[in-house]
Amino acid sequence: MTEQQYNSNFLNILKERGFMYQMSDEKALDKELSSGIVPAYIGFDCTARSLHVGSLVQIMMLRWLQKCGHKPIILLGGGTSKVGDPSGKDKSREMLTMEDLENNKAGIRKVFAKYIKFGDGETDAVMVDNDDWLNKLQYLDFLRDYGPHFSVNRMMNFESVKIRLEREQPLTFLEFNYMILQAYDFLELGRRYGCKLQMGGSDQWGNMINGLELNRRVDSRSAHVITSPLLTTADGKKMGKSEGGAVWLNDDMLSDHDFWQYWRNVQDADVGKFLRLFTELPLDEIAKLESLEGSEINEAKKILAGEVTKLARSEDSAKKAQDTAQKTFEQNGMGDALTKVEVSRAELTSGILAFKLFASVGLVSSSSEARRLISGGGAKVNNEKVTNDKQEITLNDLDKDGVIKLSAGKKKHIIVVPV
Repeated sequence: MTEQQYNSNFLNILKERGFMYQMSDEKALDKELSSGIVPAYIGFDCTARSLHVGSLVQIMMLRWLQKCGHKPIILLGGGTSKVGDPSGKDKSREMLTMEDLENNKAGIRKVFAKYIKFGDGETDAVMVDNDDWLNKLQYLDFLRDYGPHFSVNRMMNFESVKIRLEREQPLTFLEFNYMILQAYDFLELGRRYGCKLQMGGSDQWGNMINGLELNRRVDSRSAHVITSPLLTTADGKKMGKSEGGAVWLNDDMLSDHDFWQYWRNVQDADVGKFLRLFTELPLDEIAKLESLEGSEINEAKKILAGEVTKLARSEDSAKKAQDTAQKTFEQNGMGDALTKVEVSRAELTSGILAFKLFASVGLVSSSSEARRLISGGGAKVNNEKVTNDKQEITLNDLDKDGVIKLSAGKKKHIIVVPV
């Protein structure tokens, strides 16, 4: 099928905006999506207290699904997170405690309320946990009923498994079971919610096809899968990472200012792609923005940062973050959204060596990196360069508001608050 020839609005949007990579049977799926409500799911493992922007492609796919009149199912992997998905991984995941899993599930739930409407309506989203059924499975019964539907020969040829084996990296039997459990999730969701479609990243293709076939073989139910391309930035880096670590979606793990700033600092070549994937701006407007050149492209980046932050956090958060950026970067001031770190007043009274303070508040990763920053002229206190690493920062450096602004280069700033 060529562009704009799907009957389904949802498939047209996925294709136009860059979400689509693979599809199991486009004609059959297009017919399903254009003739009624299709329940569809994406699974999210509970390996951290928040999702980061690397999951944002899938979250936006669920958002567009609902906006096109279909029903999103968010599957939390409370059960499969106990096992670990080998897809795209070089080594086994660390085992999580039950307390860790519960805390992670609670944090992840917060993400989705910003993007998707939950409720009891036909197209309202539901959130479920695969631990509800996986934890009750009787192992021998499960092997007898579903084991015959999986070929080890075929599973060995899945990309996620082949990569580990080719690199002679260990792949445990526990992880090998993951793809069977994921396939069973699709079967169970079909039985419980009439789920007909699974979506996910392209590294999940093999696992997802297993689920499609299990639905057909066991319940004679038609099912479909769609994958999105694995997203990297223009310089080849994996989406979701920054110099300071993961770019978390929850505001208790990353400040609004730092989140907004991540998008403001994307490379010029990524602006159009990210506007299509992570905002709902019209495509003709995006085309105009990505065609800007020179310093004008920075205005497009501000729009990108604002639109993404509105969705992930709130409109007020986006406005405050932009105001903070303007005061910090354009007026050499301090905005309200800058990250604040408390430091002992007693320590400041006696004086703290600049390189130690820069490292301890997290502006740099180590004392040696702080020394290099200072020697290169990139460290500032209240917008004044730190001249040597023996310089002490004391209460005398407090500004009129009773705080100290530390800067590492032009983009990283922290407010020190004496306590």
